[in-house]
Amino acid sequence: MTLISNLVDELDRETKRSRRTLEHVPDRQRSWKPHDRSMALGPLADMVAMIPMWLSMILDKDELDIAPKDGAGMKMPQPDTSAEYLDVLDTCAARARQQLAATTEAHLATRWKLLAGGKVVQEATRLEMITDQINHWAHHRGQMTVYLRLLGATVPALYGPSADDTRFEL
Repeated sequence: MTLISNLVDELDRETKRSRRTLEHVPDRQRSWKPHDRSMALGPLADMVAMIPMWLSMILDKDELDIAPKDGAGMKMPQPDTSAEYLDVLDTCAARARQQLAATTEAHLATRWKLLAGGKVVQEATRLEMITDQINHWAHHRGQMTVYLRLLGATVPALYGPSADDTRFEL
């Protein structure tokens, strides 16, 4: 098994877990949040659906400015139903999978930069950035399970059973 095939397999597993989570997002609850200082459910679910897009950007571009000085940012979809989140996830994950499968270990060893307002906030190899994004994905998915619990929605089994879903499926 190669590094690339391991990354593709990990993407597939994490996509499946994200899909299970997004299936339970209550429709039309984008603005709900558990606390005034918490992120709203919509932007949190957006991240869970779109983080695979970051893998694509890490492979495609040499850098990304998340807060460009000219104010021009990425146009992001605004899903409002579970089905719409799943469509976004499927699109982003399929593209990331295709790009990961086509990349090389040499490309993964090259540097990539994350900028904010033109200033470098993180720089590492593409491999490090991709693994960080996969971890970031799991973090936000876990955060979403707390939101689901507070909303009375089903918390799916992800890395093992939950109180609502007793499957032991990884």
